[in-house]
Amino acid sequence: MGHNDFIKRLIAGDEAAYGKLLDDFQQKVFSTCISFVPNKEEAEDLTQEVFVEVYKSIHKFKGNAKLSTWIFRITTNKCLEFIRKRNTKKRFGFLQSLSGSSIPIDKTSYFTEMNHPGIILENKEMNETLFLAINSLPEAQKVAFTLHKIDGRSYQEISEITQKSIPSVESLMFRAKKNLQKLLEEYYKKNG
Repeated sequence: MGHNDFIKRLIAGDEAAYGKLLDDFQQKVFSTCISFVPNKEEAEDLTQEVFVEVYKSIHKFKGNAKLSTWIFRITTNKCLEFIRKRNTKKRFGFLQSLSGSSIPIDKTSYFTEMNHPGIILENKEMNETLFLAINSLPEAQKVAFTLHKIDGRSYQEISEITQKSIPSVESLMFRAKKNLQKLLEEYYKKNG
């Protein structure tokens, strides 16, 4: 079956085509989600949200990019949306604690899945420190770094997913590495 026929079948709601799409992409999407959100349950939920969005939006797919690029653009956006919402909740919890009506925040629930193939470090504390540092990067740097260093994507793929030029991706990676180095040096000076 050709690529265009496959897209037409997806748009028509063909269950077999959607099943093939899941078979082809589910593990890859999960891998990307867990790169951004290193918690198995949350990454599984995000993966499900990605495929719901793909199903609802397939009629908008124009074919300007590869289907895989389009799917990973949706995946990246869903992950960033999740991180933004979580960070907003943390700020809200912090503000409430200042006003005296504290809501306990479980800091350990976020880091439960650290066996991601792209990032295997010696212990949980180092993983937490690294992911916290990555998540404190500006969003564009965080996306480029996560997709390249953790998810193993090439600069070309990142360029297509983020719709940025390859030199822009290279620049983002350079700045992300510099910022991470600075953040991690500060952390280890304080906690060394």
